[in-house]
Amino acid sequence: MNQEVKKIRHLAIGILLLSAITGFSSCEKYSYTPPAVDPDATWSLSNDIQPIFSSNCITCHNGSLPLDLREGKSFQSLTSRGDITLPAESSTLYTTMTGSEHAPRSSDADKLKVLYWIQQGALNN
Repeated sequence: MNQEVKKIRHLAIGILLLSAITGFSSCEKYSYTPPAVDPDATWSLSNDIQPIFSSNCITCHNGSLPLDLREGKSFQSLTSRGDITLPAESSTLYTTMTGSEHAPRSSDADKLKVLYWIQQGALNN
């Protein structure tokens, strides 16, 4: 009986060690580093936001759809439709960018830039 208790104890210690090793190694694999976007920076349509539209959005929104996000047209298109409103988290532009259909098109950093630009008044600068 003593031998059986020893075997059970060794088995339990082995399972515990294996679980601990698996648990600790998996934490590092899925670590998340938030995007480095400064909310206090001054965000510009021409320098920061339009490049996001140009690289991610104008494939579809190139004048053939109601929202024209081409350079020189995006601000008028967004403001005339009411896509830029406060609070920024509820604006149509931001909720569309973070929605399931459009979310993969831009990075988390790009979405934050758009959010902060709207929060700062969404200037045509």
